[in-house]
Amino acid sequence: MLKLLSVRLVAMAVGLVFAVAALWALVVGVIALATEEPVPHAPYEKPNDYDWSFSGPFGKWDQQQLQRGLKVYDEVCAACHSLKFVAFRDLEQLGYSEAQVKAYAAAKQVPGIDPNTGEATMRPGLPTDYFPSPYPNNVAAAAANNNAIPPDLSLMTKARGDGVNYVASLLTGYQEPSAELLAEYPEAAPGPGLYHNSYFPNLNLAMAPPLTSDGQVTYDDGTEATIEQMSTDVAAFLAWTAEPSMIKRKQTGWPVMIFLLFATILAYMSKKQIWAAVKPKK
Repeated sequence: MLKLLSVRLVAMAVGLVFAVAALWALVVGVIALATEEPVPHAPYEKPNDYDWSFSGPFGKWDQQQLQRGLKVYDEVCAACHSLKFVAFRDLEQLGYSEAQVKAYAAAKQVPGIDPNTGEATMRPGLPTDYFPSPYPNNVAAAAANNNAIPPDLSLMTKARGDGVNYVASLLTGYQEPSAELLAEYPEAAPGPGLYHNSYFPNLNLAMAPPLTSDGQVTYDDGTEATIEQMSTDVAAFLAWTAEPSMIKRKQTGWPVMIFLLFATILAYMSKKQIWAAVKPKK
């Protein structure tokens, strides 16, 4: 009996110590948060609000824009960034035929296994393959990009706030910092290997401007390839890679809402019919 009592007393003491420690940490944290002076930070611009065809409840993909965006990614972005969650066969959703997808995939080199030696090799892509990474591993990616690993772009518009507007704005936001900005925030000056961008949260990033001049890409549909046009096109394409089923989800939502409205009205009328003969007590 005494042994059991002593064990309980020790457990209570240990629990009390932990409770006091947790309370002390909470108090110290609150005091530090209340007394800490905010560190001044150079302001960055909010993304521009572009007019996207897929915005809103009735939005739809602009297949021509998505095809243009694929071309910008293929000729500009693919040199550094991967699309590891997108398969070549998914491009049929952009209006390409099965033969076009096969030809596009075959023009790419993807990792494979030599059936004769069992060694790793490169082979022409198949529609079932996914977009290959431009680098064999992260070490090679960092070595080629000033120790900064280019992120995968498959879900980029979902990973950033106001993602599709952010991507389009970022691609057009490269500029030299103004003298007024540097006078107030000297830390805003880009360091070695960095580039100033007014839409990036800390204003300087390791990615060099990927779109540098109009006409950098030649569109098959004859659209003029200005920097802003290329930026919005590739941003729209990345919105598709992040959520290819977005339009189907919206289209499915309307029948569901209509059904729920009908079911609610039907349930209300049934309730009135069933309880019509029951009078409430006074």
